[in-house]
Amino acid sequence: MKTIGLIGGMSWESTAQYYRLLNEFTRNRLGGLHSARCVIYSLDFAEIEQLQVQGRWADAGETLAAAARSLEAAGADLVLICTNTMHKVADAVDAAVAIPLLHLADATAHAVRASGLRRVGLLGTAFTMEQDFYRDRLEAAGLEVRIPDAGGRALVHRVIYEELCLGVVREESRTAYQKVIGDLVAAGAEGIILGCTEIELLIGPGDSPVSLFPTARLHAEAAVDAALPGLRNDSPGPGRPQSADESVAASLQCRRAG
Repeated sequence: MKTIGLIGGMSWESTAQYYRLLNEFTRNRLGGLHSARCVIYSLDFAEIEQLQVQGRWADAGETLAAAARSLEAAGADLVLICTNTMHKVADAVDAAVAIPLLHLADATAHAVRASGLRRVGLLGTAFTMEQDFYRDRLEAAGLEVRIPDAGGRALVHRVIYEELCLGVVREESRTAYQKVIGDLVAAGAEGIILGCTEIELLIGPGDSPVSLFPTARLHAEAAVDAALPGLRNDSPGPGRPQSADESVAASLQCRRAG
């Protein structure tokens, strides 16, 4: 079993989901008392958020690169950035270490293509939706990407930073997201990428008329595939829409029960 390195804390709400998912997927593959070998470097998101707002992406890239080097030194065999937005600096992280970086957008694109879909709506932070670092990666994999209108983008971004990153889940925000999803479907989206890991705390299969692609779950499953070569999961899972929806439902049920 390889050791998975996680650059987390952006926010820790989603990093906690990554840790749980990695261990659940590993236990499901190996059985018994098995759990994932992983190392977490958790950053202070308040500091990262300020770099985002100020447009200091080079500084943010060096911060994440330093975290990746620490993970490599701690014995990680591969590294994950546990946030969609900070994949804007993925090249800096990848260049800083000899171990492979498992790119979240690649795992997501693979799952969408495996489902047979091509036209997808993308929800995420304003950075992820509006800038090209993420959408270009999806489009290079053959996907057609649609994003909400300006009002929808502002709403999705605000809920992420003002609510979900703080662990706040509100029904009115779920209803608002459902409206944004409905608009994307009306514009031709065949599936919806939950392109911010915290969105999975809010949106589940009952909130969308089309298949959802929950990026944290897809990323975590891809990491376990890489960590356990030869034991790839061939049963229906997050790469297949029906099981992905069931997985999100289980996640939300645990979240709400807690």
